[in-house]
Amino acid sequence: MVSHRRTAILAVALVAAASLVLTTGAAIVDGPADTFAEDRLVVQPAEGSNGEYAYLNDDGEIVIDISASNPNLGRDFEGVTPDTLASAEDVFTITYTADESARVWIDHGSENVTFVADSDAIEGKVNNVTLGPNETVTVGLRIDTRGEVAGTQLGADEFSIRAELAEDVSGSSDTDEDDTLSTSVMSPAANQREFTATDTRPGENVTFDASGMEMDGENVTMDQLKLVGVPGGDLQLDATGSPDAFDGAGALDAATRPRSLAYLSLQHSFDSEAVDGMTLRFSADPAYLDRAGIAAENVVLYRRTDAGGWERLPTEPLDEDAVREPGLPDDRVHFRAHTDDFSTFAVAEEVPRLDVTDTATDASTVAPGGSVTVRTTVTNGGGVTGDRTIALTADGATIATRRVTLDPNASTTVELTGQVETSGEVVLAVDGAEVGTLLVEQPDNGTEPTDEISGSATGSEGATSGDPVLEPGGVGIGDLAGLAVLLAIVIATVSLVRRMPR
Repeated sequence: MVSHRRTAILAVALVAAASLVLTTGAAIVDGPADTFAEDRLVVQPAEGSNGEYAYLNDDGEIVIDISASNPNLGRDFEGVTPDTLASAEDVFTITYTADESARVWIDHGSENVTFVADSDAIEGKVNNVTLGPNETVTVGLRIDTRGEVAGTQLGADEFSIRAELAEDVSGSSDTDEDDTLSTSVMSPAANQREFTATDTRPGENVTFDASGMEMDGENVTMDQLKLVGVPGGDLQLDATGSPDAFDGAGALDAATRPRSLAYLSLQHSFDSEAVDGMTLRFSADPAYLDRAGIAAENVVLYRRTDAGGWERLPTEPLDEDAVREPGLPDDRVHFRAHTDDFSTFAVAEEVPRLDVTDTATDASTVAPGGSVTVRTTVTNGGGVTGDRTIALTADGATIATRRVTLDPNASTTVELTGQVETSGEVVLAVDGAEVGTLLVEQPDNGTEPTDEISGSATGSEGATSGDPVLEPGGVGIGDLAGLAVLLAIVIATVSLVRRMPR
C-alpha cells in the first residue's frame, strides 16, 4: 500500500491516444468519465479508497496523482515512501463499450511505474487483456522509488491506451475450436512439480498452479508460475525447490552479499527465448520470517545469469487484495517477481553490510591518561539501509564507540577518541581490525640526568652496603684558587688604605 510517511512524489497524467476503430456498442456508464475512440473506451476512477488516486482534471482527462497535490487526499498525505516498492490496486477502470471483443493494453515510458490488471502487468501488446462487449478491467499501479529522493517527480508522462479487435490478434478466424488450451500439474514430491500445457497458441499466457511447492519446507514455497507470450504448441516445465544451492549453479554470490533462503531450478522443453517473460509468485510463513528477523520488504528473487553471476529481479510483497484475487492462501506472506529469462533462481534476504576500512591514528605516543583519536571509513556494501556500533579498543578493552547508520552504497568517515591509562605498548583496533601499536609513557622533559650516587648504589671498589659512604667535599680545587685571588685583592686594598696621607 501507499505510505503516508516522508515520500517521493508521483504525479502522472494519463493522456490516452487510442488506436481503436470498432463498431458502436450500447454500454451504460454512470458518472463522469474520460472517453476515447468515439466513446468506445471509457476510463473512470475506480470505486474504493484507491480510486481517490485518480480523478478527472478540468479538461476531462484522467489523472493518476499520488502526491499532496491530489485534491482527493488529505493535507498530511505526502506520497510514496522513497527507496521502496509500493502498490495500489483498483485505481481506475477501462470499459469497452463496443459489441465486439477487443484486446486492450497500455503503453508508456516510465521505468518507475507499472500498470497492472489482476496483479499482472497490462503494459505492451503481449500483456494485453481481452474485453468483451461492455466489459470492464480494473487497473492498479506498482511503483518503484528505489534510487529516487524525496520530492523527485517520477512521472508526468503521457500514456497510450491501445486496443485492437480480438480476431485481428489471432490472425485467423478458422482455428479449430477443438484445439483449446489444457494444463496439468504432477507432484512427484513435495518440492517438485511437472507442468504441462497442450495446444497453446502463440502469444498466449499460460498460468500453472504450484500449490505451495516446498523450496525450504513450508518456510518458503512457490505458489504460481505464469508464462507470458508463449511460442505455441505443447509445453513442458519441471520445477524443483531446495533450501541448498544446486550443484550446477552454485551458491548465491552477489555484490550486496544477500543471504539465501531457498533455491528454485526450472527445466523446460521449449525455447525460452521464444517466451516473452515469466511471473513467479512465492510465499513465506510469517512465523518463519519473525523468527529469522526478516522484513518482507527485504525479500528478493535472484536469477543465475548465463555469465555465471546473479541478477536481482524486481520483487515486491503483495497486499491482501493482490493475494485474494488469485485465490492464494491468506495466512502467508506473498511475493511476486518477474523475469525475462529462465535459469536457476534464489530467494534471498537483502541485508546491510557495514564494513570498516582505511583506519589511521593521529599519534604514536601518548602519556598515561592521554587521548588518542582513530579515523576510520565505514561503507555499507549491502542491499538495504543498516546501522552498526563501531568500537575502538586498546589491548582488547573498549575505550570509545560510535553508532553509524548508512544507506546502501554509502560511506562515511568516523572519528573515535578514547583515553589510554596503562603504560607500555598497547595495540589499537577498530572492531577487531588492528590499527597499530601505541606507546604510552611519560614525555621526556629535556634535562640531562645527574651523576648522583644514591644510598643504595656501590660507592667504591670493595665497599659494601654496610660500609660508610664517602661523599665528595663541599669545595673543589677550582673554588680554592678563586678564594685565594679574592683574598689577595682584599689585602692589597687594605695596604693602600693605610699608606694614604691623613
